[in-house]
Amino acid sequence: MREGDPLIRWDWLADHIDDIWMLALEHIWLTALAVSIGFAIAFCLSLVIARERRAYPPITAVTGVLYTIPSLALFAILVPFTGLSVLTAEIALVSYTLLILVRNIVAGLDGVPSEVREAADGMGYTPWRRLWSVELPLALPVIIAGLRIATVTTIGLVTVSALIGQGGLGRFIEDGLQRFFPTMYITGAVLSVILAVVADGLFVALLRIATPWSRARAGSG
Repeated sequence: MREGDPLIRWDWLADHIDDIWMLALEHIWLTALAVSIGFAIAFCLSLVIARERRAYPPITAVTGVLYTIPSLALFAILVPFTGLSVLTAEIALVSYTLLILVRNIVAGLDGVPSEVREAADGMGYTPWRRLWSVELPLALPVIIAGLRIATVTTIGLVTVSALIGQGGLGRFIEDGLQRFFPTMYITGAVLSVILAVVADGLFVALLRIATPWSRARAGSG
């Protein structure tokens, strides 16, 4: 950046709309894939914990270790085995979602009142039917809260995966810093923040749609 150059080059933005759109879609795809896979794994682990409570400490210990590994260190460990690939990025991104999601799913299920479970058992519900029809709907607020945190966190971490060529909008940040071109890294940073805010708002809307009884209770109060 030369002295006197504007901080934002609007002509550059106009000329790179297609690139911005492509990298924004890549950012969304990497995030959605990581959170979806992470939720599937976390849900299965949470069911194991629900069946066998002694599994909770070791599962959270392992997921906690994965969560605390710095992203750059994890990439360095993975690259010799999986290369500079989407797989490398996704393994890292999924790893960081597991602790958040497992804790929230388990907390949501634990929050179901025991009298509700007893009532379902008295009505002849099998354990699996009780889980799907009673416990999970009541646990939704806490589970969706975990998804909100995991998604917003992952949106931020995707930018770091630009270091292995898979970073979505993070590529603008990396390239802009290397070229001392503020327009690029400001664009990447601002759009990443916008994605996080939009994702958070979507989860708030999803919670309102998925738990209409909470709105009715608030209205009656």
